Amino acid sequence: MGNLGLSELFVIFLVALVVVGPKRLPELGRAFGEALRAFQDALKGGSSDDHQKP
Repeated sequence: MGNLGLSELFVIFLVALVVVGPKRLPELGRAFGEALRAFQDALKGGSSDDHQKP
């Protein structure tokens, strides 16, 4: 358990596309990536300023 294959990722993408729509999907992915990065930085004890754009 915990391993996602290509078919599972495809199904998750299709469900997300249907739920949020094609216009908001990139925005949602970007927000998820930023949240994941902040979470990883918090676990490492680092600061989130390392990954922000100038």
